[in-house]
Amino acid sequence: MSAPTTLDLRGLRCPLPVLRLRKALLGMPPGATVMALTDDPLATLDVPNFLRETGDDLLSSEPDGSGHRFVVRRGNETETTG
Repeated sequence: MSAPTTLDLRGLRCPLPVLRLRKALLGMPPGATVMALTDDPLATLDVPNFLRETGDDLLSSEPDGSGHRFVVRRGNETETTG
């Protein structure tokens, strides 16, 4: 597996982190990974809920300094909804 693409979403507030993650995932092939960095406290709820709807995989979710880091793998779905 190749290194994940990094998506710096720090400084963005709900719903922008999820919308930007959605856009990034739409541009990726199935199986590709992205590491999303956030500092919006609501992202810890929004990102997992969003991924449950899309079929993409949350590989890890952990605090990262003053924010949070999510590693997501693009699923095999033909379309990522939001």
